[in-house]
Amino acid sequence: MPHWLQLMAESLPSLLWAGLIFTIPLTLLSFAFGLTLGLATAIARLFGPMPLSAVARFYVWVIRGTPLLVQLFVIFYGLPSLGILLDAFPAALIGFTLNIGAYSSEIIRAVISSVPKGQWEAAYSIGMSWRQAMSRTILPQAARVAVPPLSNTFISLVKDTSLAAAITVPELFQAAQRIVATTYEPLILYIEAALIYLVLSSVLSQLQVRLERRFARYGGMLEANA
Repeated sequence: MPHWLQLMAESLPSLLWAGLIFTIPLTLLSFAFGLTLGLATAIARLFGPMPLSAVARFYVWVIRGTPLLVQLFVIFYGLPSLGILLDAFPAALIGFTLNIGAYSSEIIRAVISSVPKGQWEAAYSIGMSWRQAMSRTILPQAARVAVPPLSNTFISLVKDTSLAAAITVPELFQAAQRIVATTYEPLILYIEAALIYLVLSSVLSQLQVRLERRFARYGGMLEANA
């Protein structure tokens, strides 16, 4: 067996384990919390009172205007100077959640705004409250439009979790870095890590296509019934 292939075979379990224990949970938790934060931020910007809307706009402006790596450094290395100490994983989770929340809020705000006003009027005409109209009429329609951009955001997040290595989270990329420190084979190990990210992204891309097709069929059924 060639040396490079043997090295990749020996390091693969460690890389996969780091991905399973840290990369995947960090991705799923960050996206779930970020999506919730994004929905709340979008609603605050669209329907909230002026002070709340201003806070939401400021949050989105700050997060979108600064690099994710800098945000992680501020949370993990900067906050201790204020007496706020966080372990690496919670710091990364907070950083990714805030980042995803800002970007997803813009997506959600746009798709909610794209729903025709007549849908609101139709919901109100049959006695729905604002909350019922939002949950039963507006959000289901907006979700179909939001699937592609939110799926792309999720796939990007999988790759962005490699930045957590910079604040000592022992995820997939840092596992590769540690093996490189003992084997002195950076090219082989980093290519292997890249291939694992590529496989994850490819699988998620296929799931995205299926999800889009399902929502397209659902949308067609709604239009036919209408």
